[in-house]
Amino acid sequence: MADMTNLATKLADLKLFQNVLLESEQKLIATTSDGTIRERLEGIMKTDRENLRVIDEAIAKSGTSAESRDITQQHASKVTQMMSSSDLTLYDKFFQLELLKHQQTMTGLVLHKVAQSLSDALQDAMEPLNKVNFENRAHQEVLKGILYFVGTREMAGQEPDMGLLASIEQGIAALKGAVGSATS
Repeated sequence: MADMTNLATKLADLKLFQNVLLESEQKLIATTSDGTIRERLEGIMKTDRENLRVIDEAIAKSGTSAESRDITQQHASKVTQMMSSSDLTLYDKFFQLELLKHQQTMTGLVLHKVAQSLSDALQDAMEPLNKVNFENRAHQEVLKGILYFVGTREMAGQEPDMGLLASIEQGIAALKGAVGSATS
């Protein structure tokens, strides 16, 4: 039963950080004046709201629930403070968001693997997390593109080469196509 408790706790951690992601994205939308970046963040937020519902469904289907760990709650609180602080630049905040996306992706992938090793029923319950994992991975690529833009603007005081954005968007399109093929 310890395995189920660990799984439930990690699901609670996943949910907590999904909420932190949404809060952070909302703060970043409010602080950026770039329309393209705002549009991309709004798209990420829309998906992240849907992903929160999927995480809730996985928790319900697992048949057990738990609270997130104290250390996870402290980490979430610290990230929330940093994202509200003027100590970090916009680049730093986007970098933190990308790191959180990576954390969510890896946690989701590990949860799916754990469920596979415990039982078929749990594997079925965690299956929807794969969609969340792929979307989080795609969001990481979008955020990398944003980091190029925001970082270049902050560090060089200039607009980045637009050819770079086109390359990044092509990579995202390829990734979305691969995800679409894998899910159908």
